[in-house]
Amino acid sequence: MENKFVPSVKIEEIGEAKKGSRSEEVVIGLAPAFKKFQHKTITDVPHDEVLTELIAGIEEEGLKARIVRVTRTSDVSFMALDAAKLSGSGIGIGIQSKGTTVIHQKDLLPLNNLELFPQAPLLTPETFRLIGKNAAKYAKGESPNPVPVASDQMARPKYQAKAALLHIKETKHVVQHGKPVEIKYEF
Repeated sequence: MENKFVPSVKIEEIGEAKKGSRSEEVVIGLAPAFKKFQHKTITDVPHDEVLTELIAGIEEEGLKARIVRVTRTSDVSFMALDAAKLSGSGIGIGIQSKGTTVIHQKDLLPLNNLELFPQAPLLTPETFRLIGKNAAKYAKGESPNPVPVASDQMARPKYQAKAALLHIKETKHVVQHGKPVEIKYEF
């Protein structure tokens, strides 16, 4: 197995997140514990690598990534919708600490998203990059092909207990009626 260099992503919470006005931005909505209390996905992909790949995918499409922490919920669909509503482009990505990810659009219902990636154990760094690319394509008004993902019927039973524990740990950090937090990041 090859050891790949993954840049560290330093994040700093800098206050309440406000709605953006730049049409070239895609907002990544982090779960309450993402890279704060938990630091890797359910299959041990470091959160630094997840963020690096999401941001790289967005930037490869010529757009800018903005990061917020959604504190009011641990539900990935609502996190993604909150991110989309804060995004100047109207497109957001929500991501739970365990890796479950959603691409959302600001004017859709919470459970009617653009793309859902529910099998966190099957999401690789390459998949996260493609998620970033697709989110940027939606922000540019394109209709991209959905990100291809593997399907494994045994992933759910194999990871169900670990997923439940990680979600419980995530939910402990939810702040009822919490406001989204703007995050400054650098590599």
